[in-house]
Amino acid sequence: MDVDMIFKIAAIGIIVAVLNQVLIRSGREEQAMMTTLAGLIVVLMMIIQEISVLFETIKSVFDL
Repeated sequence: MDVDMIFKIAAIGIIVAVLNQVLIRSGREEQAMMTTLAGLIVVLMMIIQEISVLFETIKSVFDL
C-alpha cells in the first residue's frame, strides 16, 4: 500500500467524521449512521482492491 492510498483513506475518514457530526447535531442520526457505513464500505472496497493486487503478485511470483 502506498502513501497515496493512506492519504485517500485518511481524507475519507475526515470527511465522514465531519459529515457525521453535522448530521448528528442537526438531529439526523440515521443519516449520520448511513454516512458512516458508506464511508466504511468505500474504504473497504479500496483495501479489497489492493489485497487483490497483492494476491495476483504472489501468484505470479510463485507461478501458481
